[in-house]
Order: sequence, then C-alpha cells, then structure tokens
Amino acid sequence: MMFVPGNNPGMIKDAGIYGADSIMFDLEDSVSIAEKDAARFLVYQALRTLDFGAKEIVVRINDLESGLGIRDLEAIVRAGVHIVRLPKTDSAQDVVDCEQEIVRIEREAGIPEGRTGMMAAIESANGVLNAKEIAFSSDRLIGIALGAEDYVTDLKTTRSDGTELLFARCMILNAARAAGIDALDTVFADVNDEAGFLEEVKLIKKLGFDGKSIINPRQIEPLHKAFMPSEADLEKARAIMEAIAEAEARGSGVASLKGKMIDRPVVLRAQRMLALADVDGAGEV
Repeated sequence: MMFVPGNNPGMIKDAGIYGADSIMFDLEDSVSIAEKDAARFLVYQALRTLDFGAKEIVVRINDLESGLGIRDLEAIVRAGVHIVRLPKTDSAQDVVDCEQEIVRIEREAGIPEGRTGMMAAIESANGVLNAKEIAFSSDRLIGIALGAEDYVTDLKTTRSDGTELLFARCMILNAARAAGIDALDTVFADVNDEAGFLEEVKLIKKLGFDGKSIINPRQIEPLHKAFMPSEADLEKARAIMEAIAEAEARGSGVASLKGKMIDRPVVLRAQRMLALADVDGAGEV
C-alpha cells in the first residue's frame, strides 16, 4: 500500500504507474492544516476523473473528532473510494462511529449500502490492546494496520531494530487472523536504507503479515520480490497438489509425498504459494 500525499497533484496523477497493489491517498499527517480543504478537493476530483485500473484505492481520512474526518468522508465516499482508512483507531467504537457516517452518506448519495470498505490503523497502546475488538467491529473492515510512529511515541520510546514493535505486530496479526481480515505492517521511513527495509520485510513475512505500507515507489519491487515464494517452494507446492490429486483419483483419503503424510495445513500453505505465483504472473503483484 503506497502512501501518496493528497496535496500533491503530480504524485496523485502518476500513482498508478509504479506497480503498487494498493494506492492510499493521504489527507491526514502528510497534509498541513492550511491545505486540508484543497487536498480533499484534489483527491475527490482524482477519484472521479482518473483511471487507476485494477488498483485498490484507499484514502486515509482525518480523525473524526477533529471535524475534518466527516468532511473527508462526505467527499470521498461520494467519489467512490474503495477503502476508507481510519487513523488512530483506539477502540471498536471508533470504527462503529465511522461506519455510521459512511452508511448515512451512502444512503444520501444512492450508493449501494456496504460498497465502501474500511481499514483501521492502530497507532496507540490502547489500540493494540483493543486489536481483537477492533478487528471484529465491522463487516466492512478488510484489514487492520500498524502505525508505528505514533505507537512508539505513545510507548515513550523510538523506532529501532523492531523489538519495540514486536508485541504490537503480534497482537494486530492475531486479531486480523481471528477475524479473517488482512494485517498490514507499518512504513519503513528511510528509503535509502534498502538493507534495513529488506530485513524488516523478512521479519513481517515470517510473522505472517499480508503486506506493508510504503512511502516510496523504490520500495515496491524489493517488497514484492521478498513476498513471492521461491521456485523451490513453488515446485514443492505443485508436488503437494499433484499428490493430493493422485490420492483423490485413487479414492484415497490419505496422501503422502516422499514418505511424509500431507495434512490440511500443508495443503493450505501450498495453495497460498501457488495463488501468490498466479497473481504475480498476472502482473498485479
């Protein structure tokens, strides 16, 4: 998910050419208070007039309590945004409050109710501790994300080697998995530190995250490459699925590969790897 400042016309216009799976136009932290109205109008017009193809289009709104978030919703829901990213989500009630406004706008605008999805960004100690309740708070939620900078500030620490984020990452990931939605990791701010970026990507992949927020197009290709299964992994996955097919053809409920029984978790992992490879081959990842 690539962050694009909502007040930058050039970056908005070109956002679809870099290969990110999801484009997130930001109306919150990257936009100064003096430019909020102009950015909102610019993103509204972009959603209405520009063709981003099959990309998932997300807009990060301002906090509802600021009053700006309601104005953001009025514009972007009517413009047909795919996903609303709610910042600084501390509780399930934050999601419920935002959803109520979305429902109202959809009804007023004649938009099919439920078309607008949501993503909750968790950026505080309270939010992390409430991650499960947040993840289950709305059927519109397609995922929950970690916002690390505000979170570590709330913890009274700073970003380092990732140790300070491990608890939050695990809480968010497990909450997302329990709710059957996606888990998205935080940004890596130093775009010149590719080695550090790749180390963080390897970590979140091991943990089980579905993807990562990024702030620069240079981070897209190495992120995709790290998340794609290796050819050896794909060969093993294909062999597993062939063994399952052969067992089913024989009418056997048991399959094995090289003397090892193939159980359901092994099959699910193989299917996921092959699905990733199929998406990559289609040019969407």
